Amino acid sequence: MKTVWNLFVLSQLLINGSEAFQDAKSLGRRKFALFGASNNNVVLTPSEDKEAFDSLKIGACRVHRYKRDGIDSGIDSETEYVMWYHGRSEEQDKDKTLPPLSTGRIGRATSKNGLSWEKDTKGSLDADMPGVSLGLNTDSWWGFDTAHVGLGNVLLPMSTPAIISEGGVYLMYYMGGSFDETPIGDYTEKEMPADATIRGMKMKIGVAISQDGTVWGRVEGDDPSGACMVPFDKDDVHSQEMIDMKDEKGNPVGLTEELYCAWPDVVPNIDESNPDNSGFIMYYSTMTKNDKEKCIGSAVSADGFRWFKRELVLRPTEDTMDEGGCARASVYRNAKYDEDSSAWSDDKGYTMLYEGVSKEDNKHRIMMAESMDGKTWAKKGVVMDVGDDEDAFDCMGVGSPHILRLDDGSQRMYYTGQAADGSTAVGIAKCELGSTEWVPEQASIVFATA
Repeated sequence: MKTVWNLFVLSQLLINGSEAFQDAKSLGRRKFALFGASNNNVVLTPSEDKEAFDSLKIGACRVHRYKRDGIDSGIDSETEYVMWYHGRSEEQDKDKTLPPLSTGRIGRATSKNGLSWEKDTKGSLDADMPGVSLGLNTDSWWGFDTAHVGLGNVLLPMSTPAIISEGGVYLMYYMGGSFDETPIGDYTEKEMPADATIRGMKMKIGVAISQDGTVWGRVEGDDPSGACMVPFDKDDVHSQEMIDMKDEKGNPVGLTEELYCAWPDVVPNIDESNPDNSGFIMYYSTMTKNDKEKCIGSAVSADGFRWFKRELVLRPTEDTMDEGGCARASVYRNAKYDEDSSAWSDDKGYTMLYEGVSKEDNKHRIMMAESMDGKTWAKKGVVMDVGDDEDAFDCMGVGSPHILRLDDGSQRMYYTGQAADGSTAVGIAKCELGSTEWVPEQASIVFATA
């Protein structure tokens, strides 16, 4: 009889290795502790409504901050924050056949100050359940995203990062898994039962578009599953055209065989000297087929829809805090702040924040790398460690970082934290102007008790 693997050990083997499997009851007991002094930087938690799409876990938030054009915007404040994130429900996780991640469906929340958030409980009318912006693919049974989906990032290419204009089109890059089963032994060098399998682990990447950031439509990719980016596998008939792939200069691309493609982060690549060379760069998480290494891969695109793989850009380094793997990158153009105008402007080079997995304690930490061309990266070490307090919401892992640059020259990081019981929440940290240190930013008031 075939075994669908769902035990604790699985969570230690996958890319989200520090997320120990927890049942709904144990996660529920966590809620009382989130309001302690060590957790006053938490801005979003799973829904208390057991029927909600995010009642079990949340993760991978991406935040936009907008200043709308004109004075007749119809909102109370000139500034608006929008967050997209993914979550998993207790119902979706009840049979324990999916990877033990926080992926499930994608939702949305809004804020006037970036600290206090209100979830969109209505969601898109065409989603498969309330409160969801992008749900499971129920239209194409053969699709890559029928079992669970997770957020990569959201772009608004027709607007600047600070100004939202009429006519802008949002692009959402996301990953998904189907109900197809793959051997659990594919993802670990440890010996596993020959018939042990898992569903939805061979993840692929897709893209969706929206005019308002709420209602999304999937864009069919070149892959028969509808994906725009799939793992490179010489044994897969649909990967054959990648074998002889060449780069922009006509040189062969040395592709590494992969087990999945997930957590995409897309960055506009602007060539001011030659606009024809402008396009997009995608960074995604993968695991190599032969070495079982968790790495960051890359791809390029001229239009943001059709992608061509390039080499792996980040791999684990022995005897460092990412020896166990590199995952979930967030890449952004460097910028400089002008105090006279209180404005940010692009600077040369790129910064990558990513999750490094330690082999010593299996915990995820946020690490940094730098690059001048987006291709060759130099690692700089840990920039955000796990929480010190055993009751902290992020004592077992921090990851999925996302940066906002603020008008006062400071920077705010939104990140996902994991507690000792496996529960997850979104927290914030701040880096003041002139500093390189990230410290928790207070988002809630904690009253002293007698």
